[in-house]
Amino acid sequence: MNKNELVTNISEKSGLTKKDVETVVNGLVDEITGALKEGQKVQFVGFGTFETRERSSRTGRNPQTGEEINIPASTVPAFRPGNKLKEAVK
Repeated sequence: MNKNELVTNISEKSGLTKKDVETVVNGLVDEITGALKEGQKVQFVGFGTFETRERSSRTGRNPQTGEEINIPASTVPAFRPGNKLKEAVK
């Protein structure tokens, strides 16, 4: 499912306009992104937690030349599903 399909489905189920639903979805994504940039966790009880994780530097290989390269440390976004989501997907 892509964003447009999500907006359409929520609009049909809630009776809200697609424009209103899209505004809410965009706002939700912006708020989660902003919180992660500040190093905060965003938790939806039962659904899951959005957080950032530190990835340490490591040595990799260039697949074309086989040459070793250094991959620098980085911060990456992560999602940890909640118990209710895990049970619903089983």
